[in-house]
Amino acid sequence: MYRRFTRLFMIVSLLTVVLSACAGKPAAPTTVRIGTQPWIGYGPWWIAKEKGIFEKHGLTVELIDFLEDKEVNAAFASGQMDAANLATHTALKLYAVGLDLKILLLEDASYEADAVIAPSSVTTIADLKGKNVAYEEGTTSDLLINYALQQNGMSLADITPVFMPASDAGSTLIAGSVDVAVTYEPYISAALAENSDLKVLYSAAEYPGLISDVLAVRSDLSPEIKGKLLQVWDEALAFYKSNPNEAKAIIAANVGSTPEELTTAFDGIQFYSVAENKDLFNGELPQTLTNVAEVSQSIGLFESAPNLSTILDLTAYSQ
Repeated sequence: MYRRFTRLFMIVSLLTVVLSACAGKPAAPTTVRIGTQPWIGYGPWWIAKEKGIFEKHGLTVELIDFLEDKEVNAAFASGQMDAANLATHTALKLYAVGLDLKILLLEDASYEADAVIAPSSVTTIADLKGKNVAYEEGTTSDLLINYALQQNGMSLADITPVFMPASDAGSTLIAGSVDVAVTYEPYISAALAENSDLKVLYSAAEYPGLISDVLAVRSDLSPEIKGKLLQVWDEALAFYKSNPNEAKAIIAANVGSTPEELTTAFDGIQFYSVAENKDLFNGELPQTLTNVAEVSQSIGLFESAPNLSTILDLTAYSQ
């Protein structure tokens, strides 16, 4: 009996030591794969990577870069990504076709950073009739040109779409291979800087909120990870605001440009903090998403607008 008691005591003591040792060590970082693209609206994630903010919150994050929307969409839809930076209308479209996702964060809204650019001879949207217009199909550029045409009593039937990556649209316009281009920053600024005859004909400022971006996550992503991602975003955004020069340099490097070339781009978007998201999630954002879905459906990007009552991850903001 004594030996049994002694053995039990030793086992309990050893277990206590092991548990105490484990409690004294930080939890192993969780690896999260996030799909992204060279767009300044996703900039705080690159800041987080550069400044070690992910690690600070116990996360190991792989930022997987893609060139085109369809690539990141496919990777997220196939389960290769835990989260993805997506245009709002794209997230709604993936949700509409049955992808089990949640919108965790409204990251940014574009005002002047998505635009139709044209030579000086083109003065109105009506002037686009019969012209070759370069843009990337299924992207924010697609949404913007369709909306611009619709607001002017026109449709895609009035122009000749020329599909190509947003990164190529501006350079193709400069080369004279198309008449007009629809793209986003940094490609707008690059095109305007290279050809003084080009100008912004129409921008996302015509419909505030139409062009925006969200962080979409798998529905089964753990609440702990979602909470940490929100903390990371807020800390990175705070760094952006308090250290704008360094922050913009980090973002510019990741989109393949320089801060000077992106001055107009940075002025053309608005980032949203976690506190602002909490207010928006419980305020105007549901209606904004409904409006974006309706516009998308009206121009043929959706077959039918989805029920959006459960797409927002409200639980992440109740903690």
